[in-house]
Amino acid sequence: MTRNPATLTRRQFLISTARIAGGMAISAIPLGAQAARMASKPWGSATDDGEEFSPWIAIQADDTVVVRVPTPEIGNGAMTQVAMNVAEELECAWDKVRVEFAAYAREFREPGSYSVGLQPFFGGHGTDHDRMHHAMQLGASARERLKAAAAARWGVPADEIEARDSVLRHGKRTLAFGDVAEAAGAITLDFEPALKPQSEWRFLGKAAPPKLNLPQVVNGSAIFGIDVTLPNMVHAALRQAPVHGGRLKSHAPDAVKDMPGVRAVIVIDPRKTPGSPVKSEAEFGLEGSEVRSGVAVIADHYWQAKMALDALPVEWDDRLGAYWESDDKIEAKQIEILDRKAGRKVWEAGDVDSVEPAQTVEATYHTPFCEHATIEPLNGTALVTDDAAEVWHPCQDMKQAFWVAVDETGLAPEKVKLHQTFIGGGFGRRVMAGDLRTVVAVARQYPGVPVKVIWSREETTLQGQYRTLLATRYKAGLDAAGMPQAIEGEACFSGLELVFGYMDTPYVQSGDVPNVRLTKSELPLHIQTGPYRGPCYNSHAFMAETFVDECAVAAGVDPLEYRLKLLKNWEESWKQCLRLAAKHAGWDKPLPKGQGRGIAISNWPHAGEREAGSTICAVARVEVTPEGQLTVKQVDVTFDCGRVANRDAVAAQLEGGVIYGMNMSINEGLTVKNGAIVESNFDSYPMLKMTDMPPINIHFDALTGHDRFAMIGEAPVGPIGPAIGNAIYQATGKRLRRTPFRKQDMSWS
Repeated sequence: MTRNPATLTRRQFLISTARIAGGMAISAIPLGAQAARMASKPWGSATDDGEEFSPWIAIQADDTVVVRVPTPEIGNGAMTQVAMNVAEELECAWDKVRVEFAAYAREFREPGSYSVGLQPFFGGHGTDHDRMHHAMQLGASARERLKAAAAARWGVPADEIEARDSVLRHGKRTLAFGDVAEAAGAITLDFEPALKPQSEWRFLGKAAPPKLNLPQVVNGSAIFGIDVTLPNMVHAALRQAPVHGGRLKSHAPDAVKDMPGVRAVIVIDPRKTPGSPVKSEAEFGLEGSEVRSGVAVIADHYWQAKMALDALPVEWDDRLGAYWESDDKIEAKQIEILDRKAGRKVWEAGDVDSVEPAQTVEATYHTPFCEHATIEPLNGTALVTDDAAEVWHPCQDMKQAFWVAVDETGLAPEKVKLHQTFIGGGFGRRVMAGDLRTVVAVARQYPGVPVKVIWSREETTLQGQYRTLLATRYKAGLDAAGMPQAIEGEACFSGLELVFGYMDTPYVQSGDVPNVRLTKSELPLHIQTGPYRGPCYNSHAFMAETFVDECAVAAGVDPLEYRLKLLKNWEESWKQCLRLAAKHAGWDKPLPKGQGRGIAISNWPHAGEREAGSTICAVARVEVTPEGQLTVKQVDVTFDCGRVANRDAVAAQLEGGVIYGMNMSINEGLTVKNGAIVESNFDSYPMLKMTDMPPINIHFDALTGHDRFAMIGEAPVGPIGPAIGNAIYQATGKRLRRTPFRKQDMSWS
């Protein structure tokens, strides 16, 4: 297939609601409540000013197919995947496809334009079942309207016309899509066409096109938040209370007001948020998006603003956060809570207390706060006046961001406009839109001028919405054969509470362990947390799969065989992933002293359901020197997400997830001192480098072909950490029950 990557202009990215004239606009499929809205007007009806709009698809006179995507592009290829879904049924030439961001303003005006199934929000992924089906149906509907328009022109039955590669054919006659696009836009079909069976797909699962936006990323023309430039724009450097929840006590703006370029010193006060004039429809609520107390210096250029901010005398009130003077104090409190055994039950089966085990295995695990460490520091640009606001922002969920902007401006929703930009890494940090709130809070105090607010790398790190701090204690009662008859666990959360990978594992849900009691408790802290790639699952998988390994060792059973026994009555794909990963890794081959292999398996986000989610198995081979220096030598990954729509994209997501999970387990961990985060940049918060990368072998042979395309980007962060930790045990005899591994003693003799 010929590939001619799209060229998208700055305007197309900054103004995602670009109007298409002289083309065809296909409305969303009229299902449910939307059917009533669409019943009185044909597909592709023009707006009052004569211009045509479409929620998802527009076809221009030059054959260009514009696909508007209601998902952000954070490097995962979501925009390209949605376009592929459309193209499969539309039968357009791939080199004719362009993508742009959908606008939440359209969804606000016409509810249901982009809200689909279980993923109504402006986030998510391109192969969600409902969204994928919806996009393909849109493509099929557009194709049939094009065929109907061509049939009317030629005077032949529409079912005799073939659509292929943006060309309509009947015998020797041909028409390009653009030739009949305008006429097709006015056609109403009697019924919606059936989708092709997967056996007839020509594109999905067969082609692996690169991301449509990749050329622009490479040549620098793609507009990320940090790239936004507007006429008369000024820049703001930001500093917020170093102890989360702290308040500005005093500052001396006169000390910097005469420095070069300085225009203003702004105080950010969370108590002065105007609030939304209507009921907010924020996707995840407004809690967690609150503005943090701070100051900002506005200047002509960012460096001027930063120099002035560094020179600004500031004093902070740390408030109650200062009570937590060290990590040791936090951990001691977690252990105290676990010792009480008073957590709330989240899953129970049988009677744990009635079991009299042949032996008991008990262990406590810890994972720390972690920073998302995105390539692009937090930033955003806003123009606020008394009666309108416009924001350009690299947000991960446009709907959430829109309503946060409404809340922070106090303006009516119809007076707020939000432009989605590309995102230089998200990993969950940009979901809640607290960063956008801060941008608006600064800009509304300097009205009438576009203000670009930039967090320094230090400020980005110190003001995170981190991975949840977790401590979990497991206890298992094993029978004479070493298999668990009872499992007891309590997870103590400090932050966002999710139980993926904890209460939904097949070890718990299959019923093969007859007695289970899982509880959860909380240690509230002042430090903000939020979504973090595979939220909470990334910790739970480490803890659960390390504990299973400990049970295997106690039972004297090979860890692979132990898992296969635990899963004997569970879905076959889990066992196949285990067997094939072990085979590819050479599980039974002897290793030299100081090396070890470890295995782990998990599923995101439906571990306790059969034929659901993405099951990932990782086998890691490591080498540890007697002095405790760790090297990961090889990683083998098998997986089952049902089917794949773009093989290269799936492999890239798996590789990226493995690397992210490796860094999370080996390197990442924030330290608390006197209530504040200590690490502020990569000199103290190390990241894996290219020279640290082992061969990562992604194997596709465990795919079942089940009729699902489950999300793949978050799943691999689960098993890689415990696989490495279990391999370290095999190499050294030392069991690591906390991350990051770099802070643990791995020496051996």
